[in-house]
Amino acid sequence: MSSHAGEATPQMKEAAIEEADWPIDPPLVELEIDTHDRGFYEGFSREVTIPGKVIVSLLIMWAIFFPVSANKTLTAANSTIIATFGGWYVYLVAFLIVTSLVLALLPKVGSLRIGPPDEAPEFSRFSWFSMLFGAGIGIGMLTYSTGEPLAHFVNNPDIIRGSVEAQSAEAVRPAYMYTFLHWGLGAWCTYALVGLAIGYVAHRRGLPLTIRSALAPLFGRVMEGPFGHVVDIVAVVATILGVAVTMGLGVEQFVAGLARLGLGGWLLAEDGSASATAIVVSLVALVGASTISALSGVGRGIKWLSNLNMGLSFGLLALFAALGAGLYGLQLLGIGLWDYVRTLPQQSLTLLGGDGSATGAALRQWQLDWTVFYWAWWIAFAPFVGMFIARISRGRTIREYILGVTIVPSVMCFVWMTLVGGTAIELELSGVADGAIVGAAMSDQLYATLGVLLEPGLAMVVSGLVVLLLMTYLVTSADSAILIVNTINGAGDDEGSRRYHILFWGAAIAFVVGSMLILGGIDAIRITMIIGALPFSFVVAVMCVAILKAVAYDLIRKKHGVPTTAQGCEEWAEKAAPAE
Repeated sequence: MSSHAGEATPQMKEAAIEEADWPIDPPLVELEIDTHDRGFYEGFSREVTIPGKVIVSLLIMWAIFFPVSANKTLTAANSTIIATFGGWYVYLVAFLIVTSLVLALLPKVGSLRIGPPDEAPEFSRFSWFSMLFGAGIGIGMLTYSTGEPLAHFVNNPDIIRGSVEAQSAEAVRPAYMYTFLHWGLGAWCTYALVGLAIGYVAHRRGLPLTIRSALAPLFGRVMEGPFGHVVDIVAVVATILGVAVTMGLGVEQFVAGLARLGLGGWLLAEDGSASATAIVVSLVALVGASTISALSGVGRGIKWLSNLNMGLSFGLLALFAALGAGLYGLQLLGIGLWDYVRTLPQQSLTLLGGDGSATGAALRQWQLDWTVFYWAWWIAFAPFVGMFIARISRGRTIREYILGVTIVPSVMCFVWMTLVGGTAIELELSGVADGAIVGAAMSDQLYATLGVLLEPGLAMVVSGLVVLLLMTYLVTSADSAILIVNTINGAGDDEGSRRYHILFWGAAIAFVVGSMLILGGIDAIRITMIIGALPFSFVVAVMCVAILKAVAYDLIRKKHGVPTTAQGCEEWAEKAAPAE
């Protein structure tokens, strides 16, 4: 159909842009991803959606119908991958930290906006921080706020070397140095870089809000074809496995909390872990609520649940500050921050245990079990959290975005670890706990701390608050993941009505978590996630290079007066294209 007189066609506009005598070409502002135009997959890229569903479904069926074979194969693959690629994960995350800080601190780069130059942010800073915190770290923080400091209080590299004694006052300082290492910039710079690489080209250049778009600054329209499909499939699988670890941790702690509230012996197995029945019942309830929330979208269900999470979190934190070891926790926070900043370069670049000795082997295993596991976890979680952060960060400058995404959540995690974990450690050091906390399962240590710290009635009430907070975090994480997977499959469109697909991915998350927990506990989910994270780790490395190129080229374009946004290219083309 021909256009009206005086109106430039898209082809004429594109030709006008390409034929302009500029020292540098404008950015790519269009990436066509084929989506189905009718039927069940209307609005979806079948080349991404169907393979993603098949891979996840095969993994679930393998775990359910061949549990012994699955367990042995996953364990063997995990040992090989961790041993072979441990150094790769360590150096990759170090590169992400450096790149994030450079982008934020360079004046000309930091002032670039994720979106049109005059656009205001969609969400207030409180809602923005709440959604960052809830989707990115909430569940793990509840489990590890006591679990990680206590674990390093019992065993860390300084204890392995023999320089400090386990469970002594001297072991506390290195315990927090390693805790901060794992929950600080390593996690949040990974999320920030992935989110920036996606959000910058999506909101500024009008490309689809999906993983493949982040690689367009390097590969251009190649990302419209099979290579782009593979990138998005890898991201979908990594997202499902990454959120499965978080959901698995949360379900274990959720069940432990219900047992603490006296809701029945059926909740726990003989070894104290969650029973199969409790896992199934919890997942049906939690993922069902998550699916309902996902159907309501970001602006309603997810936003309000995130705000509720933040309010409950501050309430629980205030209780530990007032009734727990508040002053001791603040002292740990100050010392821990100093140690973290002072040792970050060395800790981020050091591979432990290369001398072949028994101590060296123990150090290497510790790093593989903790640091490398965390780096793989953050990378597997990055497509989900990065896409989600990109979705909610439109209109912010690069500087505000990176500092907001990296500094604020890191400090919040540190405060949690020192006030809550510091209270648990102080109770153990003073002898009041008498091993009741450090001897409990990690999923039960927060409740054990409350049981020692508070009178039984008050401990029951606060444990109920923790269960409620955990439930909202679980729902927020799962519904955000469902929404993000649907967005990737929908070629960046998150507004369409895709109820059946939302239901599928909700069920898929429930089946992955349930089958793996019943198969081999949280370790089985961790192993599966580490394997699934490896392919996406290479995508993350390329994304980092792509955003560096995109930003550098946009600075050159600004210098020469070349448009850098989709809006700018459109306006210039309207002026340059001749009338019919």
